[in-house]
Amino acid sequence: MQRKSSDRFRRSHRKAGKAAYLAEAEQSGGKPSVNVLFIGPVEAPQEIAERLDISAGTQVLARKRRYFRDGVPTEEATSYLPWDVVKDIPEMFAENPGGGGIYARLEDRGHTLSEFTETVRARLASKPEASALALSPGSPVIHLVRSAETKSGRVVEVCDTIMAADQFVLDYRFPAGD
Repeated sequence: MQRKSSDRFRRSHRKAGKAAYLAEAEQSGGKPSVNVLFIGPVEAPQEIAERLDISAGTQVLARKRRYFRDGVPTEEATSYLPWDVVKDIPEMFAENPGGGGIYARLEDRGHTLSEFTETVRARLASKPEASALALSPGSPVIHLVRSAETKSGRVVEVCDTIMAADQFVLDYRFPAGD
């Protein structure tokens, strides 16, 4: 599946009612599906807290999902959202937050997204990751951590994703100017 970083979070996709993974899987000709594994309050891990600019252990909302293409698990992702931002958005606590996904719900409530930052690493899968993604032990994975920032400069989501490396092509486009 081709993951077009410069295109996947376009507002037009959200307005059309499509979350990023579902739009990409359909564009690649596959049948996407998602299993929600957990939605609820958790204490923010250190790395997540740093990106959200909160103290480690502060309560956040976690949304953990496993994504499939044609019935094959391709990635597992956990979104962490500041509790004060989401506590009054009931859709954030539902398995299906509605058309356009959680980013559309954030924008519906005035949290206009302006920028995404991704950190991408390649490494070998841990045993739990290999099991979750039906990989052989020691298979390569892509560990991608993304921050979603609003126009006001606040990070309103950090998504920690493990991707089966053999299922994705990461395609980046960025301007050459200063």
